[in-house]
Amino acid sequence: MNQTVVKAPFKADHVGSFLRTQPIKEARRAYESGEIDKNTLKAIENAEIEKLVQKQIEVGLKSITDGEFRRSWWHLDFLAGLEGVEFFESEYISNFKGAQTRNSAIKVVDKVDFTNHFMIEHFIFLKQAVDKYGDGSQVAKFSIPSPNMLFTRIQGDEYYQENREQFYQDTVAAYQKAIQAFYDVGCRYLQLDDTSWIDFVSEDRINAVVEKYGMNVQDIIKTRVNCINDVISNKPKDLLITMHICRGNFKSTYITSGGYDAISDAIFADLQIDGLFLEYDDERSGDFEPLKRFKRADFTVVLGLITSKFPELEDSDRIQQRIKEASQFIPLENLALSPQCGFASTEEGNNLTERDQWNKIKHVLTIAKNVWESI
Repeated sequence: MNQTVVKAPFKADHVGSFLRTQPIKEARRAYESGEIDKNTLKAIENAEIEKLVQKQIEVGLKSITDGEFRRSWWHLDFLAGLEGVEFFESEYISNFKGAQTRNSAIKVVDKVDFTNHFMIEHFIFLKQAVDKYGDGSQVAKFSIPSPNMLFTRIQGDEYYQENREQFYQDTVAAYQKAIQAFYDVGCRYLQLDDTSWIDFVSEDRINAVVEKYGMNVQDIIKTRVNCINDVISNKPKDLLITMHICRGNFKSTYITSGGYDAISDAIFADLQIDGLFLEYDDERSGDFEPLKRFKRADFTVVLGLITSKFPELEDSDRIQQRIKEASQFIPLENLALSPQCGFASTEEGNNLTERDQWNKIKHVLTIAKNVWESI
């Protein structure tokens, strides 16, 4: 087994997305206006991703991503690349606190499957860049949306209609193929991004999801746990799979607030993943009490105590104190540190500069070294 992977999630880790660079933004606009072709756009993306890989290595990160530079959305791009799923323009616009997203959405029009997905090529390029510029201690990390995001966030179903069980089975099968496909091209660190869990962080959202699905809340939670566990049930033993949960991240705004209390058993005891990235950068995320449900010695909880939404650096002593507080529930060796989310879940990005972004990453690295230097 690759010993680098065993260490992941790393004590200083990150969720994955970075602010799009100016060349990426200009190239995307030029492509959309017809000024450049797809090959030219790809060449510019390649060059900027190589620079990003080098920058991550330079500052000291061990998990290296492509920053999601080729994506417009953290989730929709991947999901629309599945067989049977398509983009469309919806009348519904997600309501963040103080901002509204574009109205892109996805719908199911045929049997869901995974074949010849374009993001396999994206990972291949990332890994080649990491191998080229790294020293062997870094690992190429790739993030895709959880299968729960397809079940819970589609805005149209022209194929399965009421046949939820077949929809479930086909999606699980497609994701099992996806996991194997990424593994076959060298992926050993895969992250499932899953915001569906925010359905359970407040009483209002719980009531809404119960009404939507006509099931009690525990059955809904169990279904989402089973979905993840079924998808990863056949994963190779040396493939590390983590999951990231947040409450929305768009132009430095969020969707909702609330703690992990209602899902603590589900995410800490029942999920068979290798690690969990949790949003904990402000009071919206609740306290550390739910961490007491932690039971697994082979599991890492990555505390998202550093915000990716604003440029101000958190007080180092305060962050170290919060890590100490969390260690009352989870052994320190099973904890790690990261920003609470990516810096650009969509191509618009959060309201901070690239310099601010790297200062945040360096802040994570410095604090993590101070806390875990002896481990």
